[in-house]
Amino acid sequence: MGNVFGRKSRPSRVTEQDRAILQLKQQRDKLKQYQKRTNLQLEKERILAKQLLKDGKKEKALVLLKKKRYQDQLLDKTENQISNLERMVQDIEFVQIEMKVIEGLKVGNDCLKSMHEAMSLEDVERIMDETQDAIDYQRQIDELLAGSLTQEDEDAVLAELEAITQGEELELPEVPSEPLPEVPEAAEPEPERRGARNKECGEMLSA
Repeated sequence: MGNVFGRKSRPSRVTEQDRAILQLKQQRDKLKQYQKRTNLQLEKERILAKQLLKDGKKEKALVLLKKKRYQDQLLDKTENQISNLERMVQDIEFVQIEMKVIEGLKVGNDCLKSMHEAMSLEDVERIMDETQDAIDYQRQIDELLAGSLTQEDEDAVLAELEAITQGEELELPEVPSEPLPEVPEAAEPEPERRGARNKECGEMLSA
């Protein structure tokens, strides 16, 4: 019991505009009910007036017709009142829609405002400048790398790329880090030196 009475009631979602619309619709419905009852009554009086005329009671028939005419005028006024009530309901409902649109615009405006406060124009300009600097630096690196490679290097890179695309690893030979030894001047072959000596000895003997 304590929990039941101690429970806080939820705030009602029904607004004053909703209550006003409900009251207007209730009044409209009452007028329509009155309109329906009056039409049925008028139909009965018209039939009765017709019967009175047949019976020769013209004066009573005339009184009924006058009453019917007065009630017809009331029905016309009732119809105008129903139209006014329906128009007012539509106006209130449309204003509610406009209020929701304005609330949505306000929320969106506040969101944009907070985002603009989180990142100022100076921050955007700084980020754009840093991005452009990084792009320029990378372009300089690409240009240096492109200019430092020989045709042989370019062919090796393309071959490695082709091997990678085919799922194979290209094994490149290791480049020796030590300098190559110098090649001495070529000495004369041993047979040529021996033939030259034999020729010299033959010349000396013939002399």
